[in-house]
Amino acid sequence: MKSRLATTFMFVAMSAASLSSPLRAQTFDPNEIAVKIDNRSEPELCAERDNVEINFTSPLVRKFRLQAVHPAYIGSIGVDRWAPDFTSCDMTKDPSFRADNSRRVTIYETPDLWVTGFTFPSFWRPNTVPVRIGNRVEQGLHLVQVWVRHRERAEEVLVVYPPDGYWRARPLPFKDMRWTAYGSSFLIGPVEVQERPIVALKEIAFDPETRTFTIQFTRGGEAKVRIATLDDERQVLDVSYSGAMPEGRPFASMRSMYTTEFNADVAHVSWRTKGGKGWGESPIMTFKDAEATEFWAGRKVPSLHNTSAPDMVFGKFAGDDAK
Repeated sequence: MKSRLATTFMFVAMSAASLSSPLRAQTFDPNEIAVKIDNRSEPELCAERDNVEINFTSPLVRKFRLQAVHPAYIGSIGVDRWAPDFTSCDMTKDPSFRADNSRRVTIYETPDLWVTGFTFPSFWRPNTVPVRIGNRVEQGLHLVQVWVRHRERAEEVLVVYPPDGYWRARPLPFKDMRWTAYGSSFLIGPVEVQERPIVALKEIAFDPETRTFTIQFTRGGEAKVRIATLDDERQVLDVSYSGAMPEGRPFASMRSMYTTEFNADVAHVSWRTKGGKGWGESPIMTFKDAEATEFWAGRKVPSLHNTSAPDMVFGKFAGDDAK
């Protein structure tokens, strides 16, 4: 999703401070907003079913920052694992809607940035959300991918699924690694449950010049998702909303999987309270909700599932008047 020339493909070089851990010491900001963070995760044996659900709710939030950050152990990975594991999985009762025809289409392309779309033979929800870039509108897509050129090859760095509003992000490959995995998903907008958590979208638009998605919600209002930073440490997304979520719904949600410590896309969480002098920490399945200004979810040890997938960090929650 970024860059102009090979070096600019990483957008802009990050400052030394921003290259440090997202959990570094923070300067207290009296204007930061503490949001309600609810854990609705449930035990699960199937490694391909999202049983982790973390919801973020506040009527005050109009902006926040989401980061996909390489895990602390990324430099020690010898063998990466990303193949699906359907052990103990029964998908026969999952809903399925057939598409008229499967296809792959390039919606936008320059030498350093391109956007592609896919229609699958079937998907669990109907593919009715239009995707627009400039004057071009594509109908019937199940998946939209953003690619950039890095080290003279293509790297897919962000995806969104128009039928259910799910996103996944990852940084550029770490150091000499040629590839890293996707992991946790996230939802942006009024989260509701239609068999599973979703955000119902009316339209998706993308502006290549600013690397910004504008997503319109069927419940009214819109959000902008801008790729602010992309390098081999992290991807940073700046999110803004046109207004409060209807009916007090969560403005964001993280979805992931956990079966055991060694077979999980997220196993632990940390959070910082407003004015707090330290971080709270907990295993994901025993986390008891919080009011927090920053939230990290990830792994402390390598997993058999998506070993190189990034940690997720939610923070910088702010209102309308935030600069």
